[in-house]
Amino acid sequence: MKYEVWITVRGEQHYAGADPDRTELTVPGTLEKTESGWLLTYQETEATGLEGTCTALRIGPERTILRRSGSLSSEMVFETGKLHTSLYELPYGALTIGIRTESVRHRLSEQGGVLEIRYHMEVERRLSSRNCLKIQIKRKK
Repeated sequence: MKYEVWITVRGEQHYAGADPDRTELTVPGTLEKTESGWLLTYQETEATGLEGTCTALRIGPERTILRRSGSLSSEMVFETGKLHTSLYELPYGALTIGIRTESVRHRLSEQGGVLEIRYHMEVERRLSSRNCLKIQIKRKK
C-alpha cells in the first residue's frame, strides 16, 4: 500500500575549520511498504538546486539506499560500519564519492516516522565532511 506523506528533510554537514552547514526542506511524497522494508520517494525542488530530480530511499533492515534520477543521477548506500563508493554525476562532471556510515536508525509505520543517518563523506578518497540526515515522515490526513 502506498501512502501520501509530508517529508521534512534536515541535513547537517560539518567541514573541517568551518561552521556546520544546515538545510531543511518539507515536501510532499509517498511512503510504501515493500517486501524488503520501506520505499520513500519525493521530487526535489528549486530550493535544493536539484529541481527535476526524483529522490527515492529504499529503507531496509540492513541498509538504506538513496537514489536520485532525473537532472542528477547518484546512488548512496548507507550500511552501518561499512564504506561504499559510487559515482556522483554532476552537470560539470562526475566525482567518486565514498560513504562511511556511522549509524542508520529508523522507526517507520503506515503513519510515518523518522529515519536518521550519520555518515562521513569522502570525495576522491579524501574525507570531505561529517553528515547527519534526519527525515521525518507524516502521513497526510
